[in-house]
Amino acid sequence: MKDLVTVIAKALVDHPEDVHVKEVEDSQGVVYRLSVNPSDVGKVIGKQGRIAKALRTVVTSAAVKENKRVSVEIDS
Repeated sequence: MKDLVTVIAKALVDHPEDVHVKEVEDSQGVVYRLSVNPSDVGKVIGKQGRIAKALRTVVTSAAVKENKRVSVEIDS
């Protein structure tokens, strides 16, 4: 799942070497913290959060197959 977030994020940004995904376990499930270059934050979030919402939808759909609960947070 972490690889999925990384691949999608690297395809969106201008500085793919600055993409880092941290996996954090909590009581709700797994949280993937995505950090990118400050100049690329807008590209990952998109207009009115559409790209971020689509990213979360893809990851959540993939997690359903594995019976996991996941969420994606974008650190600026």
